[in-house]
Amino acid sequence: MERYEEEEYLACCGSTQFAKEMVKASPFASVHEAVSAARDIWFNKVDVNGWLEAFSAHPQIGHSPSPDHIAAAAQWSKGEQSTALATATTSTLQELSDWNARYRHKFGFIFLICASGRSTAEILADLKKRYPNRPIVEFEIAAQEQMKVTELRLAKLFSSKIKSTSKGNEHATVSVKKAEEDRVSIISGHLTTTSESSSGKAPQISTRTRPPITTHVLDVSRGSPAEGVEVCLEIWKGTQPRPLFGEPDVGGWVFQGSSTTDADGRSGQLMNIVDVVNPGIYRISFNTGKYCPSGFFPCVSIVFEIKDSQNREHFHVPLLFSPFSFTTYRGS
Repeated sequence: MERYEEEEYLACCGSTQFAKEMVKASPFASVHEAVSAARDIWFNKVDVNGWLEAFSAHPQIGHSPSPDHIAAAAQWSKGEQSTALATATTSTLQELSDWNARYRHKFGFIFLICASGRSTAEILADLKKRYPNRPIVEFEIAAQEQMKVTELRLAKLFSSKIKSTSKGNEHATVSVKKAEEDRVSIISGHLTTTSESSSGKAPQISTRTRPPITTHVLDVSRGSPAEGVEVCLEIWKGTQPRPLFGEPDVGGWVFQGSSTTDADGRSGQLMNIVDVVNPGIYRISFNTGKYCPSGFFPCVSIVFEIKDSQNREHFHVPLLFSPFSFTTYRGS
């Protein structure tokens, strides 16, 4: 069972809240157990400020870490950008710097991407592709990229710890080899996911650490998460294959679960944590009238379909709400 200090977890992810929660959750029997806990902590316990703190701990892509970076984090960052720097030219580095500045001006935080094994041209192409995104969409993407970096660094942390504690022990070779295999497995998983996404194939998802359908609510009129919004999840089980516009749907929707958003605007568990979600038509409803009695919308419902080919995916359905408008999108 491996136990690490807060600063070691802070080198993996620059959020103080994340590092403290990882210490509380430790020790871990393996790197995969640590990664599973890290995913749950990052997506379900770390707040918006914690995400921004982690983002700011990274050097800009194409730049070296500052002297005040944690030594391990600085070393890992250099390694993660080694392919990009090796494939860079003066012109591509200048273009990357210009786009980084544009990105930061628009979104308020640095462009974040898991750069391991990626060339400057690939990173620049992704930056340009993501730049037109709305801020809330890009915020979610950046958080996903941060999680990829965290997973890789956790694997490095476990590997380096085993090596440092196993000197002089002839039986330690197996442990070191296993740690390296775990690290390669995590890296390969990210490369496979990227490859499958670009080819249109559905990526394979490992055992879940959260329900397959989640949501959070942001109050855009206040610029903060919406706490205390009642949320309800239902699935369509009517006589028709799907609900029809303008037709009564009495008795067609079957309750799946309910919750109330917390201080971060996240709902609690709306359904069981299962690897394979039942395909079908789902409806997630928000009691916006109770949250904002003077607003225009007494409630907001979002209807979406999960197909057979998507039953291993995760569906995050956030609501961006103000008293007189709302919007949503498919998150990851």
